[in-house]
Amino acid sequence: MRITTKLNEELQTFLKFQQSKNNTLVIDALNLGFRWKHANRTEFAEDYAKTVFSLANSYGCDKIIIACDQGSSTYRKEKYPEYKLSRKERYEKQTQEEKDAFNAFYQEMERTLEHLSDRCIILRYAGVEADDIAAYLAPRLTSDHVWLISSDRDWDLLIDKNVSRFSYTNRKETTYENWGETHDYTIDDYITIKCLTGDSGDNVAGVPGIGPKRASDLVNKYGSLFDIYDACPINSKYKYIQSLNSKKEVLLLNFEIMDLLAFCEEAIGEENIRDIHEKCSNILSREKVSEDRLQTG
Repeated sequence: MRITTKLNEELQTFLKFQQSKNNTLVIDALNLGFRWKHANRTEFAEDYAKTVFSLANSYGCDKIIIACDQGSSTYRKEKYPEYKLSRKERYEKQTQEEKDAFNAFYQEMERTLEHLSDRCIILRYAGVEADDIAAYLAPRLTSDHVWLISSDRDWDLLIDKNVSRFSYTNRKETTYENWGETHDYTIDDYITIKCLTGDSGDNVAGVPGIGPKRASDLVNKYGSLFDIYDACPINSKYKYIQSLNSKKEVLLLNFEIMDLLAFCEEAIGEENIRDIHEKCSNILSREKVSEDRLQTG
C-alpha cells in the first residue's frame, strides 16, 4: 500500500499516542468498509487505513482492534436456522454484475486487512461475527475507554460508562451519558425491547403486533424480559397481548440470539477465545465479567 503524506501523518500521530494513552479502538471491519462499497469504490485500502488511524488519533487510542465477520454466526444458525436467511435470498437474486462487485469488495477488504495487520490486531474466525468479538472485548479490555466504530445499533448493547460507539454513517457518538438523546428506553431495557420487537435486518421475528412503543409500555408495566415472560398469560382483549401469550417462548429464543454480552462466549467458542487472549494478552483481563455487566434481564 502506498504511504501518502496524509496517511503517514496520521500514522506518526498514532505512534506518538502509543506512548501516552490507554484507550482502545474496536472497529467493525466490514461495516466501515461498506462506506466505500456504497460509493462504488473498488480500491480503498489506503483511505481505509487513513480513516482507522485518524479515528484512533481523534479518540486518543493507542491500541486498535479490528473485528471482522467471517460468515454468518454458526451459533445463531443452530439456534434459529432462519437467521439472516433473507440476506442470502437477496444475494441469490443479484445480477452477475452485482455479485462481481461484492467479490471485488471482499478482495479489497482482504488486501486492506493484510496491510493493517502490522499496526492493528485483526480478529476473525469462521462462523463468528464481529458483534460477538466486540461483545467479548468491551467489558474485558483494561483500557481507560473503549471506542466502538460501527453504524450497527446492535453494538449499543455494549455501551457502558467506559464504552462508547461512533457511527461513521451519521457521524454521531452514542455514550453512556447521552444515551437518552437517541433512545426512548434505558440501556438495561434495550435487550428486552429488542427481544419483543425482533430484528428485521437479521430476519429475527418479534412478537406480532409489538413495536417499540408497545414494547416500552410492557417494560414499564411488568419489568424485564423475564418478568414479562413470567407474567404470561396476561388477561387482555388486545390481539398483541394474545400474541404475546401464545408466543412467549419467542422471547427466550430471541434472548439467546440477540443478547451479545450474555452469549458471546458460546458464539465465539473456546478455541477462538484462547486465540483472542493470545493476541490481546497485554490489554485483556481474564477475570470473570461482573453479572451486572451482563444484561440478563
